[in-house]
Amino acid sequence: MSDTATTGRTATAARPAGVRPGRRGRRTDWKAVGAFTLLTAPMLLGLGLFKYVAIGWSFLLSFSEARGTVDLGSWVGFDNYAFLLEDEAFRSSMTGIILFTCFIVPVTFGMSLGLAVLLHGMRRGRAFFRTSFLIPAAVSYVVAALVWKMSLFNGLPSGVANTIGGLFGWDVQSWIASTDPPLYWIVIITVRLWLQVGLYMILFLAGLQAIPVHLYEAASLDGASRWAQFRHITLPMLRNTSVAILMLILIAAFQAFDEFYNVFITAAGNSTAPVRPPLVFLYDTALKGQDYGVGSAGAFLLTLLIILVTLLQGRLVGFGRKD
Repeated sequence: MSDTATTGRTATAARPAGVRPGRRGRRTDWKAVGAFTLLTAPMLLGLGLFKYVAIGWSFLLSFSEARGTVDLGSWVGFDNYAFLLEDEAFRSSMTGIILFTCFIVPVTFGMSLGLAVLLHGMRRGRAFFRTSFLIPAAVSYVVAALVWKMSLFNGLPSGVANTIGGLFGWDVQSWIASTDPPLYWIVIITVRLWLQVGLYMILFLAGLQAIPVHLYEAASLDGASRWAQFRHITLPMLRNTSVAILMLILIAAFQAFDEFYNVFITAAGNSTAPVRPPLVFLYDTALKGQDYGVGSAGAFLLTLLIILVTLLQGRLVGFGRKD
């Protein structure tokens, strides 16, 4: 009798009765399923109740006359949407956030990538500078906005910005209140860059460390310059990382709220912002004006704009395209 026949008979004899070949791997580990359910149930319950149910309720409110109440009132169809699209203040807020996005996205992307490349090429002190640039990402937007408003750009001669400007002979400026020229944009943009650049720099650093070193060594042997290596090796190898970071920066730009609200808020709680991004406009409409129907409609218009722009950006940069 051959060894093969003997081996097959032994395997058949060792198989438990009632178990057919090929079904052993399909057994369900009910203990693992129970543990997974127990651990994820609170998160799924909270996510469903406070996110998806809330989104659905807000969607219904956007078609309802809901002033002073969050209960569904009389249905008004698309009147809330039409009202917002005809409202000059809402259109101005959308225009302002689009301009802000068009500026802040490329600047944040370029600074993050540039810092990451510089740090990646450093031989000493990389950990120190990496930590120093990342720390602002852990700071609250509210705290950072108040520091910018009350210390750096407070408009007093003793303020940091005016003190530095005085060294160059500049006049004292009321940075936040100045609209001609619009110096308040310097306050808004610098606080946003300070908060975000370090975080995206870390993501770029992770992408740079994944690039094989032998590519640069081969390019150096061929006499390629640093710029040529950056253009033909670094940028192509960072394509997926760049696409993800661009998408994150874009969404964060459209969701701007804290710096605009806290920089321009007065002690009496009134906003003096010369430009209100959509989230600030909707906050004033829904919570201060108690018009939840119009506020909900504006939230969905903004969401639709973010989705369209994100899809367009993904299309342009090749999101999901195979290498």
